[in-house]
Amino acid sequence: VQLQASGGGLVQAGGSLRLSCAASGRTFSVYRMAWFRQAPGKEREFVASITWNVGITKYADSLKGRFTISRDNAKNTVDLQMNRLKPEDTAVYYCAASRSIGDYDFWGQGTEVTVSS
Repeated sequence: VQLQASGGGLVQAGGSLRLSCAASGRTFSVYRMAWFRQAPGKEREFVASITWNVGITKYADSLKGRFTISRDNAKNTVDLQMNRLKPEDTAVYYCAASRSIGDYDFWGQGTEVTVSS
């Protein structure tokens, strides 16, 4: 499975961005997709996930209410709508896919999000 993330950019605090992750290859094997992020000097952290077939979502507690993950099975894409962005949301955002409930097997290249104050 190959993952291609897009949609990052520079936005002012309070603004919105929508990231998209396009999956290709053996997408029938995907159980779950997710977004992670890594801010400068920090470890990578979980943002949100969604199961591919049923659409069950999970969010990092600190991001609930501002971020929304969604999928389009027909287009093989997973989006992350980010609202009311804060400077602390600045990070490289990565999409990932797993074939099971365990670890993530596939990773995209990342898309950079910068939120200015």
